[in-house]
Amino acid sequence: MNRDSNRHTYIFAGVMVIAIAFVLSFTSESLKNLKADNIKKEKMQNILSAVGINVTRDQSGDLYNQYIIDELSLTNIGEIDTTVSAFNINLALEIKKDINTQRFPLYIANVDDNRYYIIPLRGNGLWNAIWGYIALKGDRNTIKGVSFDHQAETAGLGAEITEDWFMNSFIDEKILNNDGEFVGVGVTKTNNDPENTDKDDNEVDAISGATITGDGVSDMIKERLENYLQFFNNIANE
Repeated sequence: MNRDSNRHTYIFAGVMVIAIAFVLSFTSESLKNLKADNIKKEKMQNILSAVGINVTRDQSGDLYNQYIIDELSLTNIGEIDTTVSAFNINLALEIKKDINTQRFPLYIANVDDNRYYIIPLRGNGLWNAIWGYIALKGDRNTIKGVSFDHQAETAGLGAEITEDWFMNSFIDEKILNNDGEFVGVGVTKTNNDPENTDKDDNEVDAISGATITGDGVSDMIKERLENYLQFFNNIANE
């Protein structure tokens, strides 16, 4: 075959396209399980982080099984749905469903004989989605810890929600007010307690220049936790 002919060029190009497509497809398929495993471990890592257990991604599997004693999938009326795996719920998709068909994941941890309730969060920041976890102590009122992440918040402003100094400000804050009413925790620039010494004011200090992101954190905490109140009331009355 004449290597300078158009036919040869077309055949060569076709073979190369097929070969490259095969290699890319094979590589993608080979890495699929590894990618899924990494996503699973990162999720475990973030759940543990909410109760103050900071581990590497590779350590997360063993420690998750050690500290997380239950995974529950709840309905909006506080009942447990045993047909749905809490860990496999994709919150980004779940929150788009009608409230009556949503399932609400709850992770129960036992750390040093203390029980904690870990709730996944998801909401909207300034530019895109924000998400995380909030852990409540055994009284189901006091915050043990939080972990936050975001997709596209501004560096040095809204992206500061992932910094320890901001997340640590939630520790020991309450989600109920002094009358026992659920109010969540507000991120507010009018907070008169910038050092966060008052843990009964249901507020933390806002990030300067990131009001919309802070409002998004406040909103997602209140909106998500409200769906767990009936379950908490049920177990309180047992």
